[in-house]
Amino acid sequence: MQVKFRALSLSHKNAPVQIREIISLDEKAVHSILLKIKDFFSLNDALILSTCNRTEVYYSHDQDISTDIIKLIGLEKGLTDIVNFLEYFEVLNDDRAVIRHLFRVSMGLEAQVVGDIQISNQVKRAYQASADLNMTGPFLHRLMHTIFFTNKRIVQETAFRDGAASLSYAAIELIESLTSNTFEPRILLIGVGEIGEDVAKNMVHLPSAKVKITNRTLSKAESIAVEMGFDVIPFENCLKAMEEADVIVCSIQRPEPFITKELVKKFRINSYKLLVDLSVPRSIETTVEDVPGVVLYNVDNIRSKASETLEKRLASVPKVGEIIEESIKEFFDWKKEMIASPTINKLKQSLEQIRQEEMARFTKNTDKKEYAVIDKITKSMMQKILKVPVVQLRAACQRDQAEEMIQIISDLFDLEKIKTTE
Repeated sequence: MQVKFRALSLSHKNAPVQIREIISLDEKAVHSILLKIKDFFSLNDALILSTCNRTEVYYSHDQDISTDIIKLIGLEKGLTDIVNFLEYFEVLNDDRAVIRHLFRVSMGLEAQVVGDIQISNQVKRAYQASADLNMTGPFLHRLMHTIFFTNKRIVQETAFRDGAASLSYAAIELIESLTSNTFEPRILLIGVGEIGEDVAKNMVHLPSAKVKITNRTLSKAESIAVEMGFDVIPFENCLKAMEEADVIVCSIQRPEPFITKELVKKFRINSYKLLVDLSVPRSIETTVEDVPGVVLYNVDNIRSKASETLEKRLASVPKVGEIIEESIKEFFDWKKEMIASPTINKLKQSLEQIRQEEMARFTKNTDKKEYAVIDKITKSMMQKILKVPVVQLRAACQRDQAEEMIQIISDLFDLEKIKTTE
């Protein structure tokens, strides 16, 4: 039975955030589940991708073991009722459908924000986690490197990855452009809810910034600070941090503005102070811009920029799709030939074994010079004998007739008794 590439997927398309956060896997959990999959099912190819929007497992096996893998996830997460989550998983068992899905996910076509720049790095980390555990055989290794090359083509040949198409990343791009002449800009992030947390994670794109975060629930701020290496300010003590900051990003939910014109007037502003309001309702009074040195951007300003970029990205989608299909065809051409590799290796080993046995029989009394000549002649003969069946076998692969040809060659040369040594 032929081994198939399969996948199971729980994503923003089929599961709400309340479910996704329960199933979400950190690095330690991914490592643990990969080891269990390897031990329990003897898999050589497996990849686990877990982000805020999706948890997916890709694997090669002759049987559909998706339910077993979901149970392993439940075991790792301490979920005794994991069977109740089965309906949220999409199971893919068709090779081409799975490979196309992984391409689309890796390029950002399946992201909430089309073309999400973060996903390619997340896929690379997932691949590295599998490689570290020797769970990337020739198939997955070739597939992932084809995906990485395709991503480069898309960056170079389309506008699909240009600019910021998410609110949080657009805010980061704005801050970067407005603080480009400031040495180690001091940034204060107020509020780490859904948008605030996303902004915090995007701060990696501002490597020289000095970032502090504050939140009404201190433990939430502390958990993000540990992950990102930020300083934490208790919410009741953030006034001083606001005065010191070059940039204040506010993302909190309040019925009334949290930062007022009267408050900002008390700050000593040496050069400028950039205020970014990501809250709805707005948490910064619009009149703060009346204070000299203060610049204010709100959700509408930033979303407008993101929307323009998104339109350009969407216009690039057909070209992205063409590039992906070209890469998939190239990969499947390789995959077809890979089916024949074990048979070709067995045939080579069978003929080499015969050659070595005959060399041993007839060269007992030859000197080194004579042996070298005979060795060269017999190797050349073996290569010529191999050429026709190998060419025919590869041609059969391209015609999707590999299995029939493999059986003929295996019977003809009695290859079943040969164990490959790769």
